Amino acid sequence: MTFTAYGRNGGRSLIRSRRGTTGGRARIAVAAAGLAVAGMAAVMAAPAPALAQQVVLIVNGDVITDYDIDQRMKFIVLSTHKTPSTPEVIEDLIDEKLKIQVGKKYKIEISDNDVDSSYADMGKHMRLSADQLTQALTQGGVNAATLKARIRADLTWQFIIRGKFQSSLQVSEKSVLAEMETRKKDDAEAIGYDYTLRPILFVVPRGNAEAAELRRKDAEALRLRFTACDTGLSFARALRDVAIREPISKNSSDLAPALREIIDKTEVGHLTPPETTPQGVEMFALCEKKETKFETPEKREARDKIFGEQFQSKARHYLQELRRQAMIERK
Repeated sequence: MTFTAYGRNGGRSLIRSRRGTTGGRARIAVAAAGLAVAGMAAVMAAPAPALAQQVVLIVNGDVITDYDIDQRMKFIVLSTHKTPSTPEVIEDLIDEKLKIQVGKKYKIEISDNDVDSSYADMGKHMRLSADQLTQALTQGGVNAATLKARIRADLTWQFIIRGKFQSSLQVSEKSVLAEMETRKKDDAEAIGYDYTLRPILFVVPRGNAEAAELRRKDAEALRLRFTACDTGLSFARALRDVAIREPISKNSSDLAPALREIIDKTEVGHLTPPETTPQGVEMFALCEKKETKFETPEKREARDKIFGEQFQSKARHYLQELRRQAMIERK
């Protein structure tokens, strides 16, 4: 399973659209595309582990037990549907210990809330709540703490590599343009847009499906009458239980392709199709759209690719250095 750093956003809503790895203060979330829900549900729950655990390795004073190995083995089988060798699992656990240890050295502390948030994001990726994800893991004989330990190690490692190699992880405009040249994309993809959006929310009581459907019809009616932001927003303010939020600015490179398509199909001064969210029925007024070549989806993609390659290279070499310095005792 590969864990990837993402921006704070990630849902379908336009104001929660994805950010690249190089943008702003990002909350690192964990993606688990290889974890198949159907496969997980099919695995029968394993018996509870014995209380006694045998120490297999000691990494700079931190122990790895046979239970740790068993749990990681089951997790990898569950998430990849492949059975790794025991040495592979042990190497994975050694790397995890080293990541956590170097995090302590630099006083990097990942809070339980951050881990739980990433864990919940992982569930959302699979359309599961955090409790449902825990249940699915349990059915496969995996303690949720096993996955959370890996999440904590990966979040720690992200901060360490970004901080330690910050200067050498800068991506130059020249390298971005060179990467774009190799892709030979058409001219349309080299154009980006800056959007000004006004979120409009039709408030719906939680769990009231009938009210949500009625409010959706109200939203569709507003969408038909909305032909300019000035007059349309004034009309929307007069409606019952409708909240109009402050303007937000987005570049097309900040949006996932599906969301860009929705925006680009919306005329300036009009509303996007209504979307049902936990808060209610939400739409966005597209009040301004400006063409820009400073930051485009193609540039963001090229920049993220270069950054990712540099990050992985620095991380790999630094982990090798930590291994050379480590005291690893096998029992």
